[in-house]
Amino acid sequence: MCYTCPVKKGDCSMQNYKLTLSYDGTRYRGWQKQGNTAQTVQGKLETLLSRALEQPIEIAGSGRTDAGVHARRQVCSFRAETDKSCAEILALLREYLPEDIGALSLEKAPERFHARLSAVRKTYVYRVWNSAAPCVFERKYVYAEPRPLNLDAMRRAATALCGRHDFSAFSTGKKTGRAATRTVESIAIEHCGEEVRFTFAGDGFLYNMVRILTGTLLEVGLGERSPDDMAAILASHSRANAGFTAPAQGLFLWDVTY
Repeated sequence: MCYTCPVKKGDCSMQNYKLTLSYDGTRYRGWQKQGNTAQTVQGKLETLLSRALEQPIEIAGSGRTDAGVHARRQVCSFRAETDKSCAEILALLREYLPEDIGALSLEKAPERFHARLSAVRKTYVYRVWNSAAPCVFERKYVYAEPRPLNLDAMRRAATALCGRHDFSAFSTGKKTGRAATRTVESIAIEHCGEEVRFTFAGDGFLYNMVRILTGTLLEVGLGERSPDDMAAILASHSRANAGFTAPAQGLFLWDVTY
């Protein structure tokens, strides 16, 4: 449990912080900093915090979002030795971060808190615009699929994907076996007006896993696959047997639970 940081002037002991953010991932190459580009969310944050606090700052995120993926609520942690209060640091972040990265809150965290290792659940939302009419103003935040979708079939398939499994067939990463085993607690599929919204909750997700799960479920909804195929895809451990990778712009890291 985190609590509000009451740092006093002159108290410069090393502190652990929990920072909560939201960001529009459209113009970024993902969360994780990279040597060949400055256009990452982690890179922007570390550069700003290092200058503001006059010391090297390294940030740990709750998870990595890929290029073009958004975050409604991303959590990260970092350590710093400063006499600035949380309110002062937060004000600096809000003033100098670009407008597509928002600092929501900053708290002092317990010594052992780590944004990724302390997380017990992550929730992702994938948004599909399911209408023949174009979605002009939301086009950067949804994937457009104008054809009718069978939600009942997709829900049947989603039920088969819930539980603890080796999800290597639903990842473009190299992890297999135990390293690729994750628990998907729930997959909810709901109609919200013209939008079909997929909500995934679990203890963690492999590289591109949510997007491949979404692509596979969409193929079920279009009648291109049977809901009964899911068990065989899981057992195959082969990426070639799962569906397409849904585009990045429809995916949001929705929440992180501790």
